[in-house]
Amino acid sequence: MPIAIPAEPFDFAFDPARAALIVIDMQRDFLEPGGFGEALGNDVSLLAAAIGPCRAALDAARAAGMLVIHTREGHRADLSDAPPAKVQRSAPSRRIGDPGPMGRILVRGEPGHEIVADLAPLPGEPVIDKPGKGAFYATELEPMLRHRGIDALLIAGVTTEVCVHTTLREANDRGFRCAVLADACASYFPEFHAMALRMVSAQGGIFGWVTDTARLGAALQGERA
Repeated sequence: MPIAIPAEPFDFAFDPARAALIVIDMQRDFLEPGGFGEALGNDVSLLAAAIGPCRAALDAARAAGMLVIHTREGHRADLSDAPPAKVQRSAPSRRIGDPGPMGRILVRGEPGHEIVADLAPLPGEPVIDKPGKGAFYATELEPMLRHRGIDALLIAGVTTEVCVHTTLREANDRGFRCAVLADACASYFPEFHAMALRMVSAQGGIFGWVTDTARLGAALQGERA
């Protein structure tokens, strides 16, 4: 049964049975002290602040029986899926595949590539390993959603202006209706986070809607009641 969540620029209506929560790249290397993100000089506490809201969104979606999908950015151990332009973009010794604080940087299977423990996927929840910023590029995400009749996405994760925004734009072009959970997203640069959210709902919702986990939880709890 369709429900509506207060959102900007106006209420976001969706059917929980045809919606999915996508949690993007909540990985140890990006969020934890001692990881690669901190080694680059970033304040990882800014990203870690999204863990609690992401967990609240997961709890609400799971209780409502919604499809939950997790993503991780990373590459094959042989780097055959890592474009040279991406690998060479970083400084030497800080490139994809180089040794990092939690194993090889952005390589699948390394400790830093894993999702933080508080947001660990449950058995049966799909995990999309993506080689790019967007969750649709070179992954099985689109057929996975189409096969399940999904037409609406709730999006959380990091970083707001990069992987979240890229996924949102990809989804928008594919005809999915999307709402970003503002408090469950984060950036190393708070000003980028704020502007990225404004860009989503500008001009009558040019890319989608912006809401938060409290409003999502209340709507789903009301639907169950």
